[in-house]
Amino acid sequence: MTLADSAYARIRQDVVNGTLLPDHPLRLDALKARYGIGYSPLREALNRLQSERIVVAVPLRGFTVAPVSLEQMWDVIETRIHIESRALALSMQHGDDAWESEVVSAMHALLLQARRLADQRDVSPEGRQKLEDRHRSFHRALIAACRSEWLLDFSAKLYVASERYRHTALTGTAADGSQRDLQAEHRLLAETAIARDAPRALELLKTHYQETGRHLERSMRQGSEGAAAADGPSAEAGAVREPG
Repeated sequence: MTLADSAYARIRQDVVNGTLLPDHPLRLDALKARYGIGYSPLREALNRLQSERIVVAVPLRGFTVAPVSLEQMWDVIETRIHIESRALALSMQHGDDAWESEVVSAMHALLLQARRLADQRDVSPEGRQKLEDRHRSFHRALIAACRSEWLLDFSAKLYVASERYRHTALTGTAADGSQRDLQAEHRLLAETAIARDAPRALELLKTHYQETGRHLERSMRQGSEGAAAADGPSAEAGAVREPG
């Protein structure tokens, strides 16, 4: 891994997990002090992150963390449904025994870690990151046999974009206290894909992502309302802050 790769990975992770908040300025001096990496690798990393819409370049101000909004969130979700539905359909068409085994293995690993967190056996930041990593691997495994590098690349970028919004949603508890059995959704999706039941698998995928969007929209709206109440009448009622 080059210094630019390291800078890219560390900045992206800090954006995704909310350490670097939306609209936060990314000044090179501050980044150099934070990560211990020189200006050239940092610029390369920021340009790469800009191409993925994780950061944005602001005239006369340099780079900032990309903003979040409900409109952008739903754009990411609906685009992800479009891309991954095609990729999943192709994976079910082309997938062999090795693909099925990888889907089953990824699902099992995800369910194991989710159970550990649910049982309070691994609630450390590392444990939560492990859940996130296994969640990413599971969704990647579902479409891995699509035979299209373009679809896989677009899917990976959309996953990162959506991860900013749903990073804290894997436990299945919404801000209004409602519950989802996310792991049952994952299990059913995997089983249906392996059974090559394309119409049902694609509908399950669509419903899974849309329900996550509705879950996050409730959380974001409640967070916005709480912030407006705390700030008083002068607060912008329509402001949306990053969940979590």
